[in-house]
Amino acid sequence: MAVYCGRACRKYLLHLAHDNVDFRLPEIKALLSLRNRPFDTSETFSEKSPFWQLKGLSEDDIRSVMSRTVCGKSSFELWGHGTTTDELRTSLLEYPAENMAPYLQQNSTYKINVYTFNKTLVFKDRIKKIDALDFLPFKGTVNLKDPEHIFCLLEDYGSDPNDIPEEPFHIFFGRWIADGQRELIRSYSVKKRHFIGNTSMDAGLSFIMANHAKVKADDLVYDPFVGTGSLLVACSHFGAYVCGTDIDYNTIHGIGKASRKNQKWRGPDENIRANLRQYGTESLYVDVMVSDASKPLWRKTAQFDAIVTDPPYGIRESTRRTGSHKDIIKPPEDFSGESHVPVSMAYHLSDIFADLLNFAAHHLVLGGRLVYWLPIYRPEIQTDCRTLLTLASPHTRVTTLSERNTSVVSPRRTERTPKPP
Repeated sequence: MAVYCGRACRKYLLHLAHDNVDFRLPEIKALLSLRNRPFDTSETFSEKSPFWQLKGLSEDDIRSVMSRTVCGKSSFELWGHGTTTDELRTSLLEYPAENMAPYLQQNSTYKINVYTFNKTLVFKDRIKKIDALDFLPFKGTVNLKDPEHIFCLLEDYGSDPNDIPEEPFHIFFGRWIADGQRELIRSYSVKKRHFIGNTSMDAGLSFIMANHAKVKADDLVYDPFVGTGSLLVACSHFGAYVCGTDIDYNTIHGIGKASRKNQKWRGPDENIRANLRQYGTESLYVDVMVSDASKPLWRKTAQFDAIVTDPPYGIRESTRRTGSHKDIIKPPEDFSGESHVPVSMAYHLSDIFADLLNFAAHHLVLGGRLVYWLPIYRPEIQTDCRTLLTLASPHTRVTTLSERNTSVVSPRRTERTPKPP
């Protein structure tokens, strides 16, 4: 059993959502690094498990992580755990009474919840499990509606819905500290937004990317393939100033055909600025411009704290840039430039990422992060992608939403946006 040595050595339990599993670890690590705290787990740590035990942290560290994470559901001060009810009882009895005492006072109120992963228990079975905790010195009054303290018994029945055991693989008990920000996925849903497109990034993935980029208040964040601005919306939620560019004139200006069902044309409030206004962050909107990502308009100085983007891949959105296949392009002698329509040409995927990494090398501040999606075909993953990474300068921190055993490739891009209502 673990040896407890006061507040500094307490363990904490994270209960994580069982979706976007590949992105949970880098998100939690990034959020801890914002406080310069380590990611220190138990010896039995399993990345795929929905329950993680963390140590070497304070309660303030845990609350800070939970105030931003969309992968985490809840957090607890871990009082005891085991693979059986007897082991759980022994672990709880070994937990120092002085650590429990502040939350078990006679003048306090409390309630105990039971949570089971991959199994549903009927109400009477939940009550039995709560009654089995009668050896704990609870002195307060039960209050199910508005208790001062909440405790939780959590049982892990594995992740195979076709092979659910009779008894849990692991049992945890602890004091609830804080919930994560899963509500953001619903409140920022693209279905509720004024301005969307056929490829608007899912709200949950947008917030995961912002967390991976360590976006914080007063940062300047840039998206060179801004589209309808979903990533700018997520970054502005954390207090960052946001800007971006895109080659699509109609999307940037919010004109043309609408993407919503039963709506033919976009309305006057369907633009990126209106989306930020909808969520109360318009003051953080710097600007978006029509620009070709292969020909950036910025002077070569470090300007951005983070670059967060979702480049086009030519599947659901076209990959194009301005230019011509002709060797020499000579404008007419009377050309004034006022009515010029640039010629577009193919923009190959390898060129997109080469330009993106070169741009990040010149424009990210020291310690800045680049977060982007990179499509792969899983059966043909190659882990040796160093030639692509060398395009970034040594001071640039390049981050991808990636698998654990590869340095640059990421999971195949998910279908990001549900069909508009």
